[in-house]
Amino acid sequence: MPDAAAYKFLAVQLPPVSPLRQFDTCRLIPSRFADQEDSVLAPLSEDIAHLNQLFDLDNATNARLMAEHGRTPGIGIDELVFGVPQFRVINAAFTYPRPEGSRFNDGERGAWYCAFDIETALAEIIFHKNVEYQEIHRFDDSVQYQNLLADFNSSFHDLRPKRTAKAFANCLDPASYIHSQQLAGQLLEAGSMGILYPSVRRPEGMNLACFRPALVGNVRRGASYSLTWAGTPEPKITKLKSQSSIKS
Repeated sequence: MPDAAAYKFLAVQLPPVSPLRQFDTCRLIPSRFADQEDSVLAPLSEDIAHLNQLFDLDNATNARLMAEHGRTPGIGIDELVFGVPQFRVINAAFTYPRPEGSRFNDGERGAWYCAFDIETALAEIIFHKNVEYQEIHRFDDSVQYQNLLADFNSSFHDLRPKRTAKAFANCLDPASYIHSQQLAGQLLEAGSMGILYPSVRRPEGMNLACFRPALVGNVRRGASYSLTWAGTPEPKITKLKSQSSIKS
């Protein structure tokens, strides 16, 4: 941890802190990852003994389980959550970062990214999927996403004020995460809870990158969405009926 002099130095560099009380934030994850209780290994197994062997092989390289046993450098076991609804999904957000990182995290430690509304969450997902499709020059796919709602009641560093956003404009660069990841490193070192920032992909939207698993509260399922690309970067978005609605 930095000493008092370091904190004073960091305070000059960091954005202001704002209290946040925000319910029903939106985080979209691929539907196949939404239910961690139903293992994707089950259909591959012949019997319970075989399934247990598959579990052993999977667990040897499972980043979330390694972190939950204190074997990863990016996040300590004392920071993860247990025994609360969706705790595996919460922990996975912090233990499965992209190798290159995201806007406010590096490749060693993830964060819980969410939007204040579903339109912004969809805009973020669509942008990143389009980057993938652009690389292969093919906009032809259909994917399903589960919206995970979560509530927050804490204080976060804040890039939303216009003056602050201007001062940290390089952290909102649409094409680069270099400066934003550097800021995230400073924030973590200073004990930050996370950062609020205007969406780069939907200017009227607001996002939160929460750095602490314990602050991700009351995680539950919202609606599911199907995104279908048929030759253009503009997908068809379909809100899916819930299982309960289908059965009724």
